Amino acid sequence: MQKLKVSSSFIRWLLILVVVGLGAILFTFHNESFYQRPLARVEQVRNEKAVKQTDEFKNVDWQTKQYLKIKMLNGKYRGKKLTVTNTYSYSGAMDQRYRVGNEIFLTRVHEKDGLLHATIAGYKRDTVIVFLVWLVILLLLLMMKKQGSLALLSVVVNSILFVLAIELDLKMQAAHVLLIFGTLALIFTIVSLILILGLTKRTLATLGATVCGTLIAMLISLLVFQLTQERGIYYESMQYVTQVPRPLFLAETLLGSLGAVMDESSDIVATIFELRQLDPTATKGQLFMAGRSVGKSIMGPLVNVLFLIFMADTFTSSLLYLKNGNSWGYTFSMNMCLGTVQSLISGIGIVLAIPIASGLAAILLGKKGKA
Repeated sequence: MQKLKVSSSFIRWLLILVVVGLGAILFTFHNESFYQRPLARVEQVRNEKAVKQTDEFKNVDWQTKQYLKIKMLNGKYRGKKLTVTNTYSYSGAMDQRYRVGNEIFLTRVHEKDGLLHATIAGYKRDTVIVFLVWLVILLLLLMMKKQGSLALLSVVVNSILFVLAIELDLKMQAAHVLLIFGTLALIFTIVSLILILGLTKRTLATLGATVCGTLIAMLISLLVFQLTQERGIYYESMQYVTQVPRPLFLAETLLGSLGAVMDESSDIVATIFELRQLDPTATKGQLFMAGRSVGKSIMGPLVNVLFLIFMADTFTSSLLYLKNGNSWGYTFSMNMCLGTVQSLISGIGIVLAIPIASGLAAILLGKKGKA
């Protein structure tokens, strides 16, 4: 009888999620009036013949000019039709191709000599974004149920805190970047662990390992920076920075390292907790060695994951630099240098987290009683 009740509740929540998701997606198809920016739909497309383009470095691309007949969907020109032009390349590096049915934003909409003119600003992408958000929420709740909802809640709370921290940084004219984002990192850790694990010894062990591992890794990096006088670190490669780049780089590194160390620490502590539940007679030394073994097993894959994320983040810009005649050394300095340093600092935190998490978990969870 209990199983039937759980099954019915599951189906009910599934139907609610599906209905809400489909409703949200359907809404994005008819929400033109909610936008203040001019919005139009492409009704006809005429493409001219592609033209070959070659630069001084022998890079070849093809450009095509489009004539788009569009219909205004909102604003005072709603319902009116006009023709706009667009040029897109085969590579799509700085432009994009439009097709019939696409909804696009416009700028500089005006009338001249009785005709309506405008410039294309880009796609309307809210349908895709809403669908992806709904899909993530659906999978989280269906596969992880209560834990998934708590994880989702922690993401929402942390996102709000992150926005508030940025607003505070802007209001304070970047005077206390490290203080603001260092405090934010600590709050991130506490909020995430309490929401997901609750007020338990597991939370305390994971929190202690995360904070200690990240803090020690940052202190070691600052010591190395001091000894080497930061030679080989090119802060000028941080594009579009309008304030002192070094504190921003350190804050960015702190937040990135925190995520990696928390991931590993939570895995180690969770494994030790399960082992303690299965074998209540396990000694603290045995629990420590078990946590150490787990840490050694996941350390390699976790470091490789960080490296692959870093490579994916710099791949396109590095390729662009190389194709435009820049050397590997200059390309590395301008695109990969800071990412490499961040990966190394995160790697230090990952290594340090193994004995710290294992030790704290063994001490706290090795005692009798529930965690």
